[in-house]
Amino acid sequence: QVQLVESGGGLVQAEGSLRLSCAASGRTFSRHAMAWFRQAPGKEREFVAGGYGGSTYYADSVKGRFTISRDNAKNTVYLQMNSLKPEDTAVYYCAAEPYGNTWLARYKRADVYRYWGQGTQVTVSS
Repeated sequence: QVQLVESGGGLVQAEGSLRLSCAASGRTFSRHAMAWFRQAPGKEREFVAGGYGGSTYYADSVKGRFTISRDNAKNTVYLQMNSLKPEDTAVYYCAAEPYGNTWLARYKRADVYRYWGQGTQVTVSS
């Protein structure tokens, strides 16, 4: 079992930055691939960034602006968000799934992940 708790959301002006954190419980954190998704009102949940080991993956809409990283010693994954845009406004969710071929093939799909945080709101004003 892995429990995830996000923090770091808030209100920021366009072109500003925020860093989201996701603290995980459990002794098997290092064996899990981690990802960030987001969901805006009236829209489906969408993949933002994910990674395991030295490999990271990003949605085209955030490439060059967002960075996912993790600290296995602290059981924490981060999402550094720079040059924020109003269209980045959404609830951001942290997700975890044991690393394996299924995750590697389908990491952009929300239904791959068995563990989710409660979400944190990010609002970007213009």
